[in-house]
Amino acid sequence: MTDTGAEALGTGRPGRDAEHAEAQWWRQATVYQIYPRSFADANGDGIGDLPGITSRVPYLRDLGVDAVWLSPFYPSALADGGYDVDDYRDVDPRIGTLEQFDELVAALHSAGIRIVVDIVPNHTSNRHVWFQEALAAGPGSAARERYVFRRGRGPRGEEPPTDWTAAFGGPAWEPVGDGEWYLHLFAPEQPDLNWSNPEVRADFLTTLRFWADRGVDGFRVDVAHMLAKDLTEPLPSKDELRTEGMPDGTHRLEDRDEVHEIYREWRAVFNEYTPPRTAVAEAWVPAHRRSRYASPDGLGQAFNFDLLQAPWDAAAFRGIIEENLELADASGASSTWVFSNHDTVRHATRYALPAGTDLVAWLLSGGTDPRPDPEQGLRRARAATLLALALPGSTYLYQGEELGLHEVADLPEESLQDPTWKRSLGTERGRDGCRVPLPWTTSGPSYGFGPGGAHLPQPPHFAEHSVEAQQADPASTLAFYRRALAERRRLQTDETLTWHDDKPDVVRFSRPGGWTCVTNFGSVPVPLPPGRLVVTSGPLEDGLLPPDTTAWLELPATDGRPTG
Repeated sequence: MTDTGAEALGTGRPGRDAEHAEAQWWRQATVYQIYPRSFADANGDGIGDLPGITSRVPYLRDLGVDAVWLSPFYPSALADGGYDVDDYRDVDPRIGTLEQFDELVAALHSAGIRIVVDIVPNHTSNRHVWFQEALAAGPGSAARERYVFRRGRGPRGEEPPTDWTAAFGGPAWEPVGDGEWYLHLFAPEQPDLNWSNPEVRADFLTTLRFWADRGVDGFRVDVAHMLAKDLTEPLPSKDELRTEGMPDGTHRLEDRDEVHEIYREWRAVFNEYTPPRTAVAEAWVPAHRRSRYASPDGLGQAFNFDLLQAPWDAAAFRGIIEENLELADASGASSTWVFSNHDTVRHATRYALPAGTDLVAWLLSGGTDPRPDPEQGLRRARAATLLALALPGSTYLYQGEELGLHEVADLPEESLQDPTWKRSLGTERGRDGCRVPLPWTTSGPSYGFGPGGAHLPQPPHFAEHSVEAQQADPASTLAFYRRALAERRRLQTDETLTWHDDKPDVVRFSRPGGWTCVTNFGSVPVPLPPGRLVVTSGPLEDGLLPPDTTAWLELPATDGRPTG
């Protein structure tokens, strides 16, 4: 097959080393996640779109990222922010067209940026042509075999098959009026597919090729651990389901060993291309189970969310880093580092709150109980990001973190879009606060997001966090990210590091080529190790590294390699 992506990047094939580097580009990449509906709106309808993203490719180039990951842009009723997919091989008309997708790919590749797209294989939307066929075809039909239908309990099937609950609240089964119910482990608008069905497996291989042929370089696989299910009778109760089989691969609904048979088929498709297409699994599984998703004969990489969930503590960070580097080495993959995404409270806000804060309760308070310390939060967020950028492996950034954006916790109830809000009957506000459209300018109806306003209201403080406000400020968070990413690209070599024992509140390690990363998690300034200061997450205090701050330092080259 033709390699449209590599050709557009203009890398050529000068030799075996170059081919290997092309195939391994993802191992230490910086990947920038775009939530398309909230990035940039070109047509003024209040919803971000593909032309809007294309218009901002120079911004992404100047930021210095290696790849962009696009959250779902497929046709959808937005029952779950686009993760309810009507058609896997098309673009939502509110977001753009296939031709505009091709234009975006070409623009990114011309800027030296690769593209990764979200794939959502556990469930379709309830508007998908297959599900509509299943409803019309009736019990026992081949159309219903593509999904998980079961006869309800009771004389007329009037009770759900089990008492299972869905991730967004409420029952996990939905009746269809003929005595049968379908399984939806998320929203009712997201019926689960039956991955034991060969037709389902074959159709997704077609989808993977469809996007790879259009130049897509890789895929982010949504809830990758939930495709394979054991639904043999009798089905367990909710209480039995919580504990059975964990964590040895025999749970009825998640992280089953046979899921890797599916990904071996996917890997065969990825390897049809030159360079091979990549994939990263969103797999919420125990750390020791993560490696199989990241294996070379599987998806190749898996998200490590451990730092995202860690307290601001030196020992916790070091322990997580050590464990995940060992796991990556064992699997043959590289690790991934992430602090924020479209599903979580932004890390600048998490670090602004007291340790142990219940984020669900905090969001319900409108972000007032307890009161966050935004300066502390941003200081720690910058320090954490600079530490992660120094580590071997890939770093995933979420749109807006380079602007120092905080969670918008006080969105009006009438504007909330996340299904969690409705399904939890107002006991959980959901994820809208991290999905508020980006501010590009200091003024205007949507701070430059688009000429027609924004689909989620932006707070007034977004003006001071906008790209325009930070563009020329060398002390801004945007300037810090640009400098850090440029230095990372210059300094990164192989995937090893050397730990240095230091004070208990300090994490310090060196990378090949003579550079060192040091983070002060403590409450008092500490001396810096020897070396030329390359970049810091915040200003020094009398030559010392302040609390909640990270610095990179570089020793003079001894092998003729330039140092800056």
